[in-house]
Amino acid sequence: MKNKILYLVAFVATVATITGCKKDFLEDMKSYDKYDESAFTNETLTGYYIDRLYNYFFVNYKSPLQYETTLGSYDDSKTRLTEEIAANGTVGNYINPNKNFMLATDADAYIGGALTASITNTPYTRIRLANDLIDKIDGIGKSMSQNFRNTAKGQMYYFRALQYFYLVRAYGGVPLILKVSDASITDTSIRIPRSTATQCFAQIAQDFDSAAALLPAKWATASTDYGRFTSAAALAMKSRVLLTAASPLFNADWDNPGNAKWQAALDAGLKAEIALTGAGYGLYGSTAKEWGEMTTAFDLGGGGANSSGTNKEAIFTVLLSTNTTSSAGYNNGWENTIRPKDYNGGGGISVPKAMLDLFPLANGARPTATNGYVDTFFFENRDPRFYRTFAFSGSKWGIKTNANKATFFYRWRPSATGTAVYYGSNSTTSPAVVRKMSNPTADSTAFTYSGTDIFEYRYAELLLNIAECYAAKGDIANCITYLGKIRARVGIPSANNYGIGTLSSKYAAIEACLYERRVELAYEGKRYWDIHRWMLYDGGSSTNPSANTCSKLGLTPLNGTNRTGYYWQSLNYVSADPLTAADRNILVDPDAATATFNTQIAALKALYKAKFVMTPVDQALDRDGSTPVNFLFRQNYYLSGIPGTVLSLNPWLKQNIGWQDYSGIAGTFNAAE
Repeated sequence: MKNKILYLVAFVATVATITGCKKDFLEDMKSYDKYDESAFTNETLTGYYIDRLYNYFFVNYKSPLQYETTLGSYDDSKTRLTEEIAANGTVGNYINPNKNFMLATDADAYIGGALTASITNTPYTRIRLANDLIDKIDGIGKSMSQNFRNTAKGQMYYFRALQYFYLVRAYGGVPLILKVSDASITDTSIRIPRSTATQCFAQIAQDFDSAAALLPAKWATASTDYGRFTSAAALAMKSRVLLTAASPLFNADWDNPGNAKWQAALDAGLKAEIALTGAGYGLYGSTAKEWGEMTTAFDLGGGGANSSGTNKEAIFTVLLSTNTTSSAGYNNGWENTIRPKDYNGGGGISVPKAMLDLFPLANGARPTATNGYVDTFFFENRDPRFYRTFAFSGSKWGIKTNANKATFFYRWRPSATGTAVYYGSNSTTSPAVVRKMSNPTADSTAFTYSGTDIFEYRYAELLLNIAECYAAKGDIANCITYLGKIRARVGIPSANNYGIGTLSSKYAAIEACLYERRVELAYEGKRYWDIHRWMLYDGGSSTNPSANTCSKLGLTPLNGTNRTGYYWQSLNYVSADPLTAADRNILVDPDAATATFNTQIAALKALYKAKFVMTPVDQALDRDGSTPVNFLFRQNYYLSGIPGTVLSLNPWLKQNIGWQDYSGIAGTFNAAE
């Protein structure tokens, strides 16, 4: 039944008969001079106002790999700066060694531009709309119920905090505007300078506290309100925010276990854990099979296992619809993106070799030669999450009409120079593709209308936040305890600390946390921000160039590396498919009995040995034009400069260190302090 329910962002064109004034009001909201404060005297109109902000924030959020980049638009450009997805062509600008951005005109445009009479979907527009409701609803809106006003304000505090968090991650300290002011070219009192990042984080945390105090832990009516912000989400977001504030990019004292920012982040995480657990949140399921099914385990009122409208892992979820009418719901593009061509999908996301070689072995140990890992047979003896994150040749990956459907990823050539032919037209640059967050009952005739929801924040991340804080404080025992909760849930044996081993220092513990995040949260849109806050491209930023995070954590910097792929290619040159239907009669099902699964894996390994060879890709995956390149993410990119348009309109704003201002002068503002 969930797929019949519109996510809140879809309110714009729904149920026009509710009130004749709805359409007019939404049009009025597009201009500052057309709607007035009388909107806050009516619960229906105020509800529309609130829902407009959900629309502004999330209407284009249709894939878990996406981030909001410019003016309400989402794309996966930042994910493509990480190891998770290969470029397979032109490398992203910010990791291209042949490009160097430092001009104000090169800066990230996310912050917005000039204020106009028409309301445009920009960060400070959203902040203004949130401020307006917070300022007025308890005055002119006092005739509305106290509960309604509380939840309305709670959602606005959440929106304001969320928007400032996005801004600080992008630019560092920004102007904090907490009251509505009329635009003026003469009123100097509204020329608000940039606050420090520390001041911004404090305000963000305060706003999330305010939201938590005013919102329910769960909304009473899931069928209409599930997907709105909750006190649980606010507390969890405070944990994410303060973890970011404590991380090296924003914390020059990060290496001090007694640093107050780490303690504040830990306190926020533990408070959230207690509150969320008490409200019924927690890790979903107790098996790897349930872990794999997590993102499709919703049934809002349909009588299923989650008919109460909850999945206890989901702290904040973006609900999407299978409705094919754009005015009646928004769809998730993920299912179509990840499904291979012979599934009638978009072609799949090829998995870079580094990701295939990343996941632990079945006992939780790192996949090293010493531990018995052989990359040629990457599918053998791996962490249970591996088999629910990736699909490879013979993997069971069902659809609505065929629960046992599987495919293969290989190619053959008639000669050394002959054109390669790909089985099933699956022209991947890897022997595996991403399958995580897929629905095994998806309709292959309508992948583009997927209703699979996006878990923007789930309980496992909260536990990982806590583990990282303990690690940074040198409390290795508690760090391992929390990492163990993540691993125990999917069935990794408890021996040797769930395969984590003995962590010899706080640095090893922090690295173990970042490693676990790469595995548990893979392809959920989190990796770039972990690289970002720990400065893992090179270990330092333009405001803290000597942080040395990579060397202290024992990590290889991403700068100087590249993404690589390879093919399963026929061992011999052949003019026709080297496999028969009988050869492909393999169905690797990780949910089968252990003996059956092991037999299937052994059969796949034998087939590879007999028929295929590991072959490099024809062209480098990361290249500038036709020239292969390695990553080079420059230190000033961690925090973008303020764009030239904004500086020209607000000349009192200072530019970031590492960037030039509107006049071409080097910036002096330490955006990370």
